[in-house]
Amino acid sequence: MIGGWLAVGALALAAFALAALLLRLPREGFTLFGAVLVFGLAGYAWQGQPGQPASPKTPTTAAGTQGEAMVEGRAALFERTLPPPNYLLTSDAFARRGQFADAAALLRGGLEDNPNDLESWLALGLALVGHADGFVTPAALQAFSRAKAIDPEHPGAEYFLGFAYLQSGEVRAARNVWAGLVANSPPDAPWREGLEAEIARLDDMIARAPMLQGQ
Repeated sequence: MIGGWLAVGALALAAFALAALLLRLPREGFTLFGAVLVFGLAGYAWQGQPGQPASPKTPTTAAGTQGEAMVEGRAALFERTLPPPNYLLTSDAFARRGQFADAAALLRGGLEDNPNDLESWLALGLALVGHADGFVTPAALQAFSRAKAIDPEHPGAEYFLGFAYLQSGEVRAARNVWAGLVANSPPDAPWREGLEAEIARLDDMIARAPMLQGQ
């Protein structure tokens, strides 16, 4: 089991090195690309079975792995000059253990006093998705919408919303969210090329699967 996760981690690091060195990914794109890789591992923890253990992973362990990756992926999008608020730190500690309801409750309380904190709204959206076992609830959608409204140029809300839709099997919804992000991004945005490739892949998947065309 550990060997499987080491292999996945090595693959992610290799992908990052390839993008940064061989594909000449702009330096400003490093943190976002790293977040995409980390959050991709969250999806693998959500649904995948690295190493295929003899006995199923317990829900607590799976949720903790998912929560760890969700927190790290979100945090990688922010270059902090000041420490995050205490409620966010405590909420992250709950999320890392897979206690998403507790994480969301703390975030809601913190946002009452700090309603314009984009990162906290992103964290709330992710916690609510985690609490719903990977599904995008109306409350999660509202949290991502609030994050987007605070900073329309920040890609986090749409990227993570699209990823959550994809994890829940809503392929067309994921495709549409990511297509909207690309359409509203600057031509030189470091995430454009990667997302355009993902959109093309999803378009091909939808074209080959009639059941997805009615989503």
